[in-house]
Amino acid sequence: MLAGAGTGKTRAITHRIAYGVHSGVYTPQRLLAVTFTARAAAEMRSRLRDLGAGNVQARTFHAAALRQLQFFWPQAVGGSLPNLLDHKAQMLAEAARRLRLSTDRASIRDLASEIEWAKVSMLTPANYLENAQGRGTPGGFDLTAVARVFQAYEDVKTDRNVIDFEDVLLITVGILQEDERVAATVREQYRHFVVDEYQDVSPLQQRLLDLWLGGRDELCVVGDASQTIYSFTGASPRHLLDFKARYPQASVVKLIRDYRSTPQVVKLANDLLAARRSGGPAADAAWATPLQLVAQRPAGPVPTFTECADDEAEAATVAQKIKALIDAGTPASEVAILFRTNGQSEAYEQALAAAGIGYQLRGGERFFARKEVRDAILQLRAATRAASEADAPEPLGQLVRDIVASLGYTDSAPHSGGALRERWESLAALVALADELVQNRGPQFGLVDFVNELQERSLAQHAPTVQGVTLASLHAAKGLEWDAVFLVGLSEGLMPISFADSPESVDEERRLLYVGITRAREHLALSWSTARTPGGRANRKPSRFLDGLRPASVASSSTRGKGPAPRRKAAAPAVCRVCGSMLATGAERKVGRCNACPPGYEEQTFDALRNWRRSVAVSADIPAFVVFTDATLTAIAEARPASLEELAGLAGWALRSWRNTGKTCSGSWPKAPPCEPRSRGREPAGSCAPDHHRGGRAGGGTPFRPPYPHRGGFLGERDSRRRHSGPVHGSPGVRVGPAHAGQAAAAGGAARGFRPEATRLGRRTCRPRHPPLGTLPGRARRPNVRKVGEQPELAVGFSNTRGRNHPALGQTPSHAAVGHRLCPAARACPSAGGRAQCSVLEAA
Repeated sequence: MLAGAGTGKTRAITHRIAYGVHSGVYTPQRLLAVTFTARAAAEMRSRLRDLGAGNVQARTFHAAALRQLQFFWPQAVGGSLPNLLDHKAQMLAEAARRLRLSTDRASIRDLASEIEWAKVSMLTPANYLENAQGRGTPGGFDLTAVARVFQAYEDVKTDRNVIDFEDVLLITVGILQEDERVAATVREQYRHFVVDEYQDVSPLQQRLLDLWLGGRDELCVVGDASQTIYSFTGASPRHLLDFKARYPQASVVKLIRDYRSTPQVVKLANDLLAARRSGGPAADAAWATPLQLVAQRPAGPVPTFTECADDEAEAATVAQKIKALIDAGTPASEVAILFRTNGQSEAYEQALAAAGIGYQLRGGERFFARKEVRDAILQLRAATRAASEADAPEPLGQLVRDIVASLGYTDSAPHSGGALRERWESLAALVALADELVQNRGPQFGLVDFVNELQERSLAQHAPTVQGVTLASLHAAKGLEWDAVFLVGLSEGLMPISFADSPESVDEERRLLYVGITRAREHLALSWSTARTPGGRANRKPSRFLDGLRPASVASSSTRGKGPAPRRKAAAPAVCRVCGSMLATGAERKVGRCNACPPGYEEQTFDALRNWRRSVAVSADIPAFVVFTDATLTAIAEARPASLEELAGLAGWALRSWRNTGKTCSGSWPKAPPCEPRSRGREPAGSCAPDHHRGGRAGGGTPFRPPYPHRGGFLGERDSRRRHSGPVHGSPGVRVGPAHAGQAAAAGGAARGFRPEATRLGRRTCRPRHPPLGTLPGRARRPNVRKVGEQPELAVGFSNTRGRNHPALGQTPSHAAVGHRLCPAARACPSAGGRAQCSVLEAA
C-alpha cells in the first residue's frame, strides 16, 4: 500500500484489519500490527478497539521483540534477562575512559548514533571497519578508534549485565535463527502481519520480520518512499521499493487522495518534490518517483514566505502571527512551529511566553512524568477505591473535574503564564480526554475504565492533547498534523543542514521539508532570517529548496540597520564550569554550565529578578524577553553581581554602551550647581536634578542615540523598537537602561546585603545620572519636550509621575514617584534623604 501524506493510511489500515476480523479472515490474537513509535501503536490500538477489534496486537518492533525475549529467555538462554539500558551515554563515556580517549557530550552523542547505525546494520566491532568506509569521523574520531570504542562499549555492557535497545532486536533474531522450537512457537502465535511506515525499516528489523514470517506471505506493508527521513538510523526505502520484486504475487494499492491539506498546501508539497534535480546515478537510484497527491479539501489560504532580519525578529514575527490566528479562533493546540534542530526552539519559547501563548515542547518532559499528572492519577485511583456501588453514578467528565480541582484545575484557564499555566494545561488535558472517551465509548465508560486507560497510555506514552502551541523538530513531527504550521529557519546551513554533503543526504533533507509541509491542514507559513543575531552579518541565504516555490521578491518583515554590521570575533569554545563538557547552545554559554548540571542560585533570588522583569515589561508594554532573557536572569542569579560593571559582563552590549558612549554621542554633560541634602519640600528651580530631566540635548550636543540603532537595546539586551509616544507628563514612559541595570544588580546582590551606589555616567555628580534621552533607538524624531526657562525638560521614564512632583516645575518632589523609586541608587541620593526604597530590593 503506497500511501501519500494525508491520504488516510491509518484509517485504511485499521478498517482493513477490523473488516478482516469481523469477516472471519483474521483471528484477532493471530495478527500482529507493527509500527515505529509507541504513540502510533497506541493510536492504532485505540482505533481498533473502537472498531470492535480490540484483541489485535499493535506494537513497535522493539516492544514486540522485548515481549518475546522476556518469554523465551529462560528456556533459550537460561537465567534472568539482563536489565535494559535507557541511554548509552554513561556506558560510552566509561568505554572511552578505558581507552583514554577525551570526549565531550557532543562526541558521545555522535558515537552513540554511529554505534546504533552499526548495530541495526547488523555489524559487529570486528567487521565494522571494513563496512563503514566513507562515513567520515563520528565524534571527531577516525573509524579505527570508533571500532575500539564499539568493542569497549560492548565489554562495559557485559560487565554491567545490561543490554540496549538494539540488543533486544539482535538477541531476538539470534534466538529465532538458532532455536527452531522458539521460531515455530512464534509463527504459530502470529500468522498475519501488518507493518506501517515500511519505508523506515532497517536491515535488522527486516531480518526480524522475515524470521517472524518464516517464508509465508501473509503480509501487508504501508509506506511512502517520499517520507524516508531516518536513513541516519539505518533505514532504507529499498525494502518498500523492492517489495514487488520479492513478492511477485503482491497487489499494489496507491492512496493519492489527500484529505488533510488544502489544494494550496498540496501543490506546494508536490512542487517541492518535482523540483528535485539529478544528483548522479547513486542518488537517482535511491530516489523514488513521488506520488502525485490530489487535494480533496476546499481551497484555503496561500502559503506565506517571510524573510526576517535575524532569528529573534523571526521568532517575534511568528509569535505575532500565531496570536492573530488564536484571536481569530484557531485553538492553540492546532498550531505548530517546526524546526530542523532542537537548538532552534529557545527563541520561539521566549517569544511565545512573552506573547502570553502557552506551548508544549515535543521531546521535552513526558506528559505522564509530570508531577501534576502523576498526582492526578493517584487521586483518581484513590477515588475508585473509595467509591461505593450504592453511590449514584455521576458523569465521568464532571467526576474527573471534581477530583482534579484539588490540584488546581478550574474551568477557565489562568491569566498568568509559566508553571501555573503549564500545570493547568496538563490537568485540562486529562479532563478533555475523559470527555472524549465518554463520547467515543458511551456513557457506561466509568472512572475505573478511565484509570485503566490512563495506565495503559502511560505505559505506551500515548499522551492526550495539551492546549498549547507545539514546538517540535521536523523529525518529531512525523505522523502528526495541525491546522496551522510554521516552518522556521529555512536558510542554507539549516535546510539542508550543513553536514548534508552528499546528493543522497540532500535528497533526504528535501524529503524532510516535504514532511513538514504536509503536516499543515490549512495555514502554512515558511520563514527564514538573513542573520543569526541582531546586528550580525546578514550573510544567510534562503534554502535552495525554496527556489521556484517562493515569490521572486519576498518583503522583509523587519527593517535592517543601514551600513555594514560590526565584525565579531570568533568565540572561544565554551565548557561547563561544573562538569567541563562543551556548551552547545547560546543559553548554556550565557549561564556557563550545561543543562544537565544543577543550577547554582536560590529560588528566592531568581523569583525576585523575574518579578522585576515582569514589572518592567508590563510598565513599558513590551515582551519580557526584551528586557532580559531567562538565560540572562539565571546568569545574574548565579553570579549575583556587586556592581554595574559586573552586571554588564553578564547582560551584554546594551549596558556597556550607555557608559561607554554617553559623552561621544551626547557631547559634554551639562554642569549643575551642587545639591543640598533635603528629604522633602520644594526644590529651587536651579537645584540639581537627574540628567534625564534635562531634555533631549545636553550642552548643545546632538540628540542621544546609541551607535547602532538596530541594536540599541535601551531596556537590556534587545531593541524593542518602541519609543515614548505619550504626552510629556501624565503617561507611563519607557524606563531606561542604567536604572534598571542597577535594579537587576540589586536583585541579584540583595541576598548578601549589596547596596548599589549612585550611578556615575559622564561626569561627577551627587545624584544618579542617566543619559539624556533625546531620540530613542531606531528613531530620528526628537521627543516631545516642555521648556522651563531656557532648559528643555523631558519627562520620560517614570511610570508613576503622572504629571506630578517634577522638581524643575516647582512641584513637591517625591523620589519614590520621580524616578528614584525605580532607581536603586535612591538609597545613596542625598536628595532622597536615604528613605526612598527600590521596589526590586524590597521584593528580593
